[in-house]
Amino acid sequence: MTQPISCSCTDSCCGRFARLFRRLEAAREGAFVPFVNLCDPTPEASLEILETLAANGADALELGIPFSDPCADGPVIAASAHRALQAGSTTAKCLEVVRRFRAKHPDTPISLMLYINLAFAPGLEKFFADCAAAGADAVLIADLPASMRDVVPEFDDAAAKAGIELISLVPPSATPEHVRKIAPHAKGYTYLLSRAGITGTDKAAGTPAHEVLAILRELGAAPGLLGFGVSTPEHVRKALASGAAGVIVGSAIVRIITEHVNDMAALKDSLGAYVRSMKDATR
Repeated sequence: MTQPISCSCTDSCCGRFARLFRRLEAAREGAFVPFVNLCDPTPEASLEILETLAANGADALELGIPFSDPCADGPVIAASAHRALQAGSTTAKCLEVVRRFRAKHPDTPISLMLYINLAFAPGLEKFFADCAAAGADAVLIADLPASMRDVVPEFDDAAAKAGIELISLVPPSATPEHVRKIAPHAKGYTYLLSRAGITGTDKAAGTPAHEVLAILRELGAAPGLLGFGVSTPEHVRKALASGAAGVIVGSAIVRIITEHVNDMAALKDSLGAYVRSMKDATR
């Protein structure tokens, strides 16, 4: 059973992620959210990839801004970031791809995944304002722990000022006390790590503990999406059965891009078929 969505607001006051979760709950579906790095292999190809994901059933997008030291990423996603950087990726170019996609897709929720240095470099207020101007709804800073947000409120303050939802991560080892500290920060969606370590499909995904989901619901946290190691329709079904509101899939998606990086037609065909199969598993 997926995590119930508690929301009494109207569409006009809810953000895109809240509206998405309400719609999917009414349809008795889970969310399928693919991850790709922006500007991989080039900005133009990246935009085509985003269009392919949207056309084949992606409910929302989690988009990486490539960084030279992606400490949470496994080899597949790290290689993707390297390709993008070699092609000249910058934060500004990535946000331009987001802006162009947003112009054609006004309702698709978009989250940006990045590392803390990229937010610090231009200054937090400018960074979050630029993300909002490009059309992003949320930002996940992979190396920003909840404990740091407790003592350095500037991140949450700058994000809120720009109208950006700052995503919270819940590790698989989180104690109930830890979850209770994370929950008040959880906006947009809550990223439930299926296992410890780095991204990749070499280790199977776990499922979130029912106690974790119960605490998140109790404290009104954003719905939980399970990520890390999710790569098959069966993983999707198990995640939803455990109570997650959906899944985030990265390495399996990026591997398809890597395998067909020099043949855009084959890339889009393979990617489209995979996305459709994963979205079907959410129904």
